Amino acid sequence: MGAAVAVAAVGALLALGDRHTPLRGPFTLFFLLAAPATAIGAALRGLDPLARAVVSVAGALAVDLLVAQGMLAVHRWSVRGGVVAVTVLSSLVLLLVLVRHRRGRTARRRA
Repeated sequence: MGAAVAVAAVGALLALGDRHTPLRGPFTLFFLLAAPATAIGAALRGLDPLARAVVSVAGALAVDLLVAQGMLAVHRWSVRGGVVAVTVLSSLVLLLVLVRHRRGRTARRRA
């Protein structure tokens, strides 16, 4: 798990820093798949592991394609912009999951 996070972080940094290295493409692609898949997987805690993995990867592909399509539609496509947009969307989903989880925990304690 730690290695995957490190590879994803390096991919995002290479894309944002505009570094020219052979690892930039694969690491950035890994980040673009792993970040939204992790966020979606966190939101789907009730599913069994295999279904959760399949839905998370499919959702990550959908998020990436929607971000790319939206940026192309407004003529603002860039690699940096795409990475930032996917990062923001994934972070928002994770934040909503954390807020929902904390509210659920406090509501159970009060009852």
